[in-house]
Amino acid sequence: MPGALQRPAVVSRVSDLVGYTPLLELASTGTGSRLLLKLEMFNPTGTAKIRMARAMVDAAEAAGELRPGGRIVESTSGNTGLGLAVIAAERGYAFTAVVDHHACPDKLRGMKALGTELVYVVDDGTEELATAAREELAEDMARGQDNTVFTEQHNNPANGVGYFPVAHELHEALGGRIDVLIGAVGTGGALCGTGRELRTLMSGFTVIGVEPKGSIAFGGPAHDYYQSGTGTPEGAEIGALVDFDLIDEGVKVGDVEAFATCRAVARTGLLIGGSAGGVVHEALSRLPSLPPGTTMVALVNDGGEKYMDTVFNDDWMRARGLLDPEAEREIEELLTKLRGNR
Repeated sequence: MPGALQRPAVVSRVSDLVGYTPLLELASTGTGSRLLLKLEMFNPTGTAKIRMARAMVDAAEAAGELRPGGRIVESTSGNTGLGLAVIAAERGYAFTAVVDHHACPDKLRGMKALGTELVYVVDDGTEELATAAREELAEDMARGQDNTVFTEQHNNPANGVGYFPVAHELHEALGGRIDVLIGAVGTGGALCGTGRELRTLMSGFTVIGVEPKGSIAFGGPAHDYYQSGTGTPEGAEIGALVDFDLIDEGVKVGDVEAFATCRAVARTGLLIGGSAGGVVHEALSRLPSLPPGTTMVALVNDGGEKYMDTVFNDDWMRARGLLDPEAEREIEELLTKLRGNR
């Protein structure tokens, strides 16, 4: 990417490696439209969320809420926790992550390896997503404690600010040639933070939000889903960072389609996470019908390496009724066709 932003050749902290992530052209059409993936798994911890983890801690320090020797508390399904664990370790803070067993085991093991205290909101082994209960417990744990901050990612403005650099990276790398920005909607920070800042740099692009079927941000019906780190489950409040005025279209992708896409994309040599599979599925479905010369950028906020026990495990998938070889074949065929145009 000629002229793209570059990180220094040598850095002194792991968090200095955040950003400057690459763009990969996954597919294109005969009419010159192309799908570019912003590969956020090239950040430390393999996820975009370390961007906003750093920004939330920066904001807490600037406000005087967090001082040397303090403690950070957050409710997390894994990736935000991994980011906060890195920042806490670098800056000498204790970090308590309130979690449930819906999180991928590798994320929980990673946080623990980084020195995080894990507190399970339920410890009966159930895989049920417990976002509302997690957040209530995290808030209770931080309330009234000296030098302790509940970063509250779903309602923390610094979450969105943490993704402003993504907009600048995209703008510089592509020279303002972006027609569609598509990404997952969980807290809303990644897509809306990127989209809001990108609107200050350029105009004329469409923002598409993707959530799992069963999530409620774009309406019901509500039901359980297995895509982690994204969506708004029943009983949880839609995050304050989800900007419906910014999002031009909100869509839903089911677990079967999202995970089938992950597995099909893996056969091109790229491992992406479950929620990223939903984003890429929607993007690939739209690509053939886009106007000639369209550039669509998909935010791929998570790599697939943490999902070997789940999305890429046939037994786990089969036990939950998620394994669909026919869906995988259809996506592979579409990918083969679109990749042949490059």
